[in-house]
Amino acid sequence: MSGIPIVLRALHDGERELERDLLATAERHRTEHEFHHVALDVARWSHQHAERIARAAEAHGLDLPGPSSHASPGLLSPVREKTAEALGRRPEAGLLLLHDLRRLHLAAAGNSLDWEMLAQAAQATGADDLLALATACHPQTLRQMRWTNTLIKTHSPQLLASAP
Repeated sequence: MSGIPIVLRALHDGERELERDLLATAERHRTEHEFHHVALDVARWSHQHAERIARAAEAHGLDLPGPSSHASPGLLSPVREKTAEALGRRPEAGLLLLHDLRRLHLAAAGNSLDWEMLAQAAQATGADDLLALATACHPQTLRQMRWTNTLIKTHSPQLLASAP
């Protein structure tokens, strides 16, 4: 039995989870305008990846659910907005942002590994459709990782050196 369906399912779940986490974190840090807007943009990549994975998985005998709609903010959105307003620019908000960036980076790194495994398996089995999918999507996942890593590098010195 091929392990490709296992990797497709893990990757699909990982992209859906990263999208949800990016959207929730963007809402939680709404007052960090640059972070907020970029997080929404890169969440869209994960949304598109999940859609493409679900379509590709059909040809390999998998019925994966379509991605959750990122148009609906969810029940907790008002709570996240109020939390963002209350925290504002307090030092705790910066530490929370670092924690969130770390979690997002690790999630993107997990997806990156899954993309790499899918590409390797696709090459080994001659699954050109999956190789094309990985080749198209993996670079955006790597950009998500570079983005979170850059923010961690730029925010952590000041925030951690001045933390109470």
